Amino acid sequence: MNPFKIENYQLLLSKYLGAHDNIKNLAIDALFVPIRILFHFTIPDCRVEKYKQKFYLTFILSVVWLAALSYLIVWMIVTIGYTLGIPDALMAITLVAAGTSIPDAYTSIVVVKQGMVDMGVSNIIGSNVFDLLIGLALPWFIKSFFNNGYVVINSAGLGYDSFILFSCILSTVLIIHFGKWRLEHRTGYVFLSVYAAFLIFCAAVEFNLFSYVNPPVCK
Repeated sequence: MNPFKIENYQLLLSKYLGAHDNIKNLAIDALFVPIRILFHFTIPDCRVEKYKQKFYLTFILSVVWLAALSYLIVWMIVTIGYTLGIPDALMAITLVAAGTSIPDAYTSIVVVKQGMVDMGVSNIIGSNVFDLLIGLALPWFIKSFFNNGYVVINSAGLGYDSFILFSCILSTVLIIHFGKWRLEHRTGYVFLSVYAAFLIFCAAVEFNLFSYVNPPVCK
């Protein structure tokens, strides 16, 4: 489809905004129209007969877009945090972490509804292990390779964050154990309470309430 023809945009708009049951669904779809149109013209749909043999190109371009959007999101969140005087580490623990975990949460909800509860829980744990051992280690390895063999961590509160992370993992196992390995509504309430305590503790650490871990940002 030629991106320089107005008729093609009209066709896509009619496809994405054509039939809706209510205003809410129409408004939600309208928000995603720009990104859908952009992806339509830049990522070949390997489900179409014409591009079935170019699935590798679909995969590569999807990864490229994922990297570009991830960089944009991090840049925007860091800028917002700098403007509001919020440390980068705290913005990462809250907004960035929530944004990257939403797909995992959605996947777990889908498989749990299908009756595969073990897979849903394993997906969450496995995702975090992958983030720690690959998603964090690989960029650090590449950065250290071109940076005299080491990476400087700006936040001295990493030790506190690591301790509370380990405590959250331990509490998760204990909560599930004492709940006789069954997930109920009250289990969800307990997890939400633990997460709220985690956010409060991390915010206190990053704002230097316990000790001096974050120096003032240079202006």
